[in-house]
This record gives sequence, C-alpha cells and structure tokens, in this order.
Amino acid sequence: MLNNAKASKKLSMLAAILLLLLSVVMWLIIALSITQERSIAAPIEKANKPVIVLLFDSLMNEPMQAAVKEGMTPAISYLMKHGTLYPEVVSAYPTMSVSIDSTILTGSYADKHRIPGLIWFNESEQQIVSYGSGPHEIWDNGVKQVLQNSILKLNGQHLSDEVKTIHERLAEAQIQSASINGLIYRGNTPHTLTIPGLLSRSSLMPSSVAAVNGPDLLSLGVLAQYNKKNDHHNLAWDRLGINNKFTVNELAYLVQNDKLPAFTLAYFPDTDATLHKHGPQDLQAIKKVDETIQSLLNLYPSWDQALEEAVWIVLGDSGQSLVLEDKERGLINMNELLSGYSLWSKKHPNGQLAFALNERMGYIHILDEQLPQEELIQRLKQEKRIQFIAWHKDGVNYVASPEHEQLLIYKPNGPYRDSYQQTWNIAGDLSLLSLTLDDKQQLYYEDYPDALARLHGALHTQEGNFIIIDAKPSYEFSDHHSYNHTGGGSHGSLHKVDSLVPLIAAGTTIELKDTRLVALQEWLLSIVLGQNKL
Repeated sequence: MLNNAKASKKLSMLAAILLLLLSVVMWLIIALSITQERSIAAPIEKANKPVIVLLFDSLMNEPMQAAVKEGMTPAISYLMKHGTLYPEVVSAYPTMSVSIDSTILTGSYADKHRIPGLIWFNESEQQIVSYGSGPHEIWDNGVKQVLQNSILKLNGQHLSDEVKTIHERLAEAQIQSASINGLIYRGNTPHTLTIPGLLSRSSLMPSSVAAVNGPDLLSLGVLAQYNKKNDHHNLAWDRLGINNKFTVNELAYLVQNDKLPAFTLAYFPDTDATLHKHGPQDLQAIKKVDETIQSLLNLYPSWDQALEEAVWIVLGDSGQSLVLEDKERGLINMNELLSGYSLWSKKHPNGQLAFALNERMGYIHILDEQLPQEELIQRLKQEKRIQFIAWHKDGVNYVASPEHEQLLIYKPNGPYRDSYQQTWNIAGDLSLLSLTLDDKQQLYYEDYPDALARLHGALHTQEGNFIIIDAKPSYEFSDHHSYNHTGGGSHGSLHKVDSLVPLIAAGTTIELKDTRLVALQEWLLSIVLGQNKL
C-alpha cells in the first residue's frame, strides 16, 4: 500500500510538472509573438455624456461594505455618496462569467442567448465546449479547441443570433460603443484580431488574423489594442492581456485622447482569481478594485468633473461561496458518486454520461438511451451536499432534492405571479427552491432569487437529455479534470450567495427599477439614448 501511495504521489507530481511546462510554453509562444497596436479608423463622435460601465468579476456587496467601513475605499465611497447603490442585483445562471455577460449584453437568460456556461457538452457535435478554466480541463479538452472556442466561436457562432447585444442595438440607433476586454462583444462593425504568429504557425489557430464583428471600438488583450503603453511581452505573461492593467490602460487611452464613445463596457477580471484563492471575504481584493477606480477617476481634473463629464456604473457579476478546505468534505466527487457508469471522453466516445461541471453547478448529459433517468436521479439524491436536481420534459420543469420526497413542478405562464411580474404554473413542494406563496397567488423568492426564470433558462439552453445539479453553499463539484477551489471561493450555483451583486450608478438620475442583470440592457439603453438624443 505504501509503494502504491508513493507511486500515486509521483504520478501526481509528474502531471503537475507537465501542466506547468505546458503553461510556460503557451505563454512563451504568446510572449515571443509580435502584435500591433491599432489606430482608431472611424471618427468617434463626441457624446454628450458618455456612459462607462466598469464590470468587476466577483465584486460582492458584503466585503465591499466592510472595506468601506474600514476606510479602504475612497473611490467607491465617493461614487456611493454621489450616486445610488443597489446592493442586491440578481445575477444570471449559471453564475459563470460567460453566461452572466451574455445575459448583461443581450438582456436575456440562457434559453435565449444559448451560452450554457463556462463548460458545456455539445451533444450534436459530441464534444465538450470549454472557454478556458483550470489547466487539467484545458489539457483534456485540447488547447487548440479551447483557444478557438473562446477567441472565435463564443461570439461568432455560439451566442445566438436570435438575440441582439447592446452594441448591436446601439449601432441600429447610430450610436457608437466600445468593449474593452469584454467576453461578449458582438456588434455590427468588422474588426481584425491579430493572432500571435507562433499560435497560427503551430496550427493552434487557423490563421494569423481573425475577422470578427464587434462595437465601433474593440480591445481584447494582445489580440486587439489601441494603447501603446500596453507592453505586449509583459501582458502576454498575464493571461494574454485579459487583466485589469490592460483594461485600465485602454480606457485611459480613450479618455485622454477624447475618443470615448457614447457607451463603453470595460471588464476587470482580476478580483475573481484573488477570491478563488483567498476566499470571498478578502478585503485586499476590494482595496485593489478601489485603486483601479481611483486611477480612472484621476484621469479627470477632479472626481467631481469625472461625474460631470461621464456616467459611471460599477457592478459585479457574481458572488462566491467559501468552499471547505478539507477536500473530502468540500468537494462532491462526481466520479465516485456515479461510479459504475461509463463516462464520455474523446478516447471513450461511447460513454453513458458526460459531465460539464461549472464549479458549484453542473450539467450531466445522459447519452445512453437505455439508461433510465429516474435511476440516475435516485443515485444523485443520495448526496446530501446537493441542494437540488433539475430536468425538463415536454416543456415542463422538474426539481428534486435529497432532503425532499415531493417534486417541484413548474412551467412559464400560469396563475401565479412573482415579484418580477412573471407568471408561472407551479405545483408540488415550493420549499425546494425556498419559495413562498401568499393567499393572493403571489410568489416570493428567498434563498434563490428569480429562481424559476433563471433555472428555466439553464434547463432550456441546449438540446439533449441532461440533468442540472446545484450544490449547497460551501461545496463544489469535481471530477478527474476539474480545477477545485477548496479553502477559497467558488461560484456557479443558483443560491443567493453566488447570485447577488452590487451595482453603483453615479452621474445619472435614471433609476434601476428591475434589479436583475437580465434587465440591465434596457436600463443602460435608456441612459445612453437619453444622453444622446438624435
């Protein structure tokens, strides 16, 4: 047994070394490649009062308020004093950046925009779609495939053409917009992304350039940038330029050169990685957010003038739950829980099940037509750390729980109305999603805000026979390839701990009445159009 343990440890160390070498090689490929700054070809019309959205990945209200109380956040405190704080805006589902940003940009949930999560299984093409996560998953799914999914296919193919992004809607109104490091950026203006040479020559990308459609101004890491101060080689070592420093430099370039269009969305990813490592109560992460905002407000002669000249909106995209440090307790091992079933992989395409785990939620695709769904559900119900299990059939949604005998059954359009004026036909055990119902047939959400619509969106985002699993706070799903966050923060679930984010609006008097990210597009359009009447 001791020899086996030593051998296993050696294999784990070898795997870690190989993955580290892979990462170093990838960053060297980028760092040694030559990229070019772009000039702004089309003239940018001066906006009456530009709207600037600063989207901070995993910014949460509770630690933000704690940092404000400690005097650590002069910029956030200033914006709150001179603007409006919405402390509990409801995110999308799954609470993963690509699906959330798709909701923000399109004003729709996953059943309409068709981005199921950071990782999902495409049954028609029989492949896992990953937009980039942990090194094990990137290695397993293939570096080439992950790069092409995230750089080319996410906006070009996967995001539904039946919905319009805010950039597309503004273009239709002849109003200019910009995206800086935004994951979802689709617009009406053609752009060329410059693919680092060694990536294209090594066949990891199909060409040295890529044609995409975006807003009038598009910055995307080392692939597209305007500011010469963004040093390519240094940025290459820091997530290809998808980092806060790059975003600040690009936004500063637009401000200082009077190139701000009427609407700009700027994405800041660094907080997410910090909280994944240190946990959601890390106030130093909030301090760094504030320092980033300070650097932008300082581009103006005074902060008062910054508010006079632009509308500033600061928001988060998801919360995070602290995952127990003990891996045996904190991780729900799906390979063990569903042992006995064969799993799909590139090497074993005839597997019965395919996992697509998004940290604290997951999709389980049933590929074996002979495998009874009920059998799988009963196995899943043995795991008490799972909060709920959901599936749909013939347009009806079903929710089960390890702690409840009865199901919750629902579908849109019915006699019951929720606080967002959505109506539902619903029966069964409402407590599965912590719902309450009054004598006037009014539904109220508690632990799972806007649960019915958000879960419905995820259940109908893709074709195939699949089940959704969602973990209780403090737990995360794992399999052989997933990257775990034990002792740190994790998100993905429907629970309010992952789903409520703050939003601060300063420089506008237009109120955000529907405090959900799905309503943000219409609200932002009302502000931009109000400031730029034709």
